[in-house]
Amino acid sequence: MELLLAMCLLLIFFACIYLCELLLQWRHQQCYLLAYECYKATDERKLDTESCVKIIRRNTNLGLEEYRFLLKTIVNSGLGEETYGPRNVIAGCEDCPSLEDSLWEMDDIMFGTLDKLFHKTGISPSKIDILVVNVSLFSPAPSLTARIINRYKMKTDIKAFNLSGMGCSGSLVAIDLVQNLFKTYKNVNAVLVSTESLAPNWYRGKVQPMMLANCLYRSGGCSMIFTNKMHLKHRSLLKLQCIVRTHLGSLDEGYGCSMQVEDENGFRGFNLSKSIAKVAAKALTMNLRILLRKVLPLTELLRYVIVSSRQNKVANAGLNLKAGLDHFCIPPTEAAVVNGVGKSLGLNDYDLEPVRMALHRFGNTSSGGLWYVLGYMEAKRRLKKGEKILMVSFGAGYECNNCVWEILRDMENANVWKDCIETYPPETIVNPFMEKYSWINDEYLSFVRFEEVMNAICVDGQRFQERHNQCCYLLAYECYKAKEDMRVDCDSCAKIVMRNRNLGLEGFRFLLKTIVNLALEKRLPAQET
Repeated sequence: MELLLAMCLLLIFFACIYLCELLLQWRHQQCYLLAYECYKATDERKLDTESCVKIIRRNTNLGLEEYRFLLKTIVNSGLGEETYGPRNVIAGCEDCPSLEDSLWEMDDIMFGTLDKLFHKTGISPSKIDILVVNVSLFSPAPSLTARIINRYKMKTDIKAFNLSGMGCSGSLVAIDLVQNLFKTYKNVNAVLVSTESLAPNWYRGKVQPMMLANCLYRSGGCSMIFTNKMHLKHRSLLKLQCIVRTHLGSLDEGYGCSMQVEDENGFRGFNLSKSIAKVAAKALTMNLRILLRKVLPLTELLRYVIVSSRQNKVANAGLNLKAGLDHFCIPPTEAAVVNGVGKSLGLNDYDLEPVRMALHRFGNTSSGGLWYVLGYMEAKRRLKKGEKILMVSFGAGYECNNCVWEILRDMENANVWKDCIETYPPETIVNPFMEKYSWINDEYLSFVRFEEVMNAICVDGQRFQERHNQCCYLLAYECYKAKEDMRVDCDSCAKIVMRNRNLGLEGFRFLLKTIVNLALEKRLPAQET
């Protein structure tokens, strides 16, 4: 009896030790976001309306239809006039990007944000154990991670990873990598840099789906420090609860809907096919089926099962995401995508305000875009302890990667929004392109050579200042007025038209439509013949 009791106590003792080890292991596997720093370029790299027009006009491959497409895209994009472009494009060197241009762009983003990050946290670069960099379209040798290690003289046993080709979802892919490394290495710090290289990837052709990237993508990025050290938990901002990745690369439609290609003239660019919306919706649905089970309360899941099983389904039979989630970071890609994703998730204007403002102020900054959205929420002091944030991301491949964060303390730090947060949201986010260049859609341009019109255009009265560096003053003007017997009313117009015996029914219809669209008055002076 005593032997049996001793064996039972021994088993209980070992079971307790095993449980304690599991608990300690679980605690050291947590992924905490200690700090993050978003990139902000200098003012001379802002892409306002005039700067965009100059860049567009340098592309001699474009015609009238391409200009109309660009106008429509930019007006509907959701971007404002304070986004930032790459230095070589601003300088007019996009036709021949150099390796130096690409490296300068990466150095400015990576080192600019990392310097501030190390200063903010007080963590020395020599204390970093894991380094991950994700840049989709630029992969030099030595790698960008090696460039950072050399700059900050990091330790020799650092675990360095350089990710490419992941698209706008690269940041969450890298976070998933960091989380898995934390399961292997205890008491370590990790640095992640998420950005994109635009300098060598500016499209110079005229294929419309490939022109979208020039309209939407802007310079930006973010550097972050993660840790699994328990004594740093009280300093951390967020704790990663779960991350779910969905990859549709096995489907030809998914693999080819977002791809870097060359057009028939050899110009390289990023092609977005018409099927991308369908593929993105499918990937998001598959991902949320797994993710929401982990984060929504059981009561909401049961309600959904009961309501959806009824024969007569009610209008709001879908899941209420706000039952378990408080904030939503949607990728600031393009206004229509933001509205579509927001509608599918059941979000209102308040929920979508951060992503719309991030898109308006900084544009589509690829994998770094989610952190500008988070920064807006923090600058507006929306993020409170205990609340949860859903991050949604899409990337080439085709991927949908989503994660949920728990806020560990009220987030009220100054960030990249500090200089302009008081002006947001603005009264209107209407793009001024339509107001200034709506004439491109006028029908009369279809009857003339558009190159001649563009060459004759004086953009905002600056032509003389740009070409001759001098002012031009109008002293006086005198308009011509024809004699009364030269007036042409409707009857006179009809007689003139009827004298042309070469016209048929279609010709008469065309003339009627043209006269109405030109908004002619009833009586106009005619030319003397």
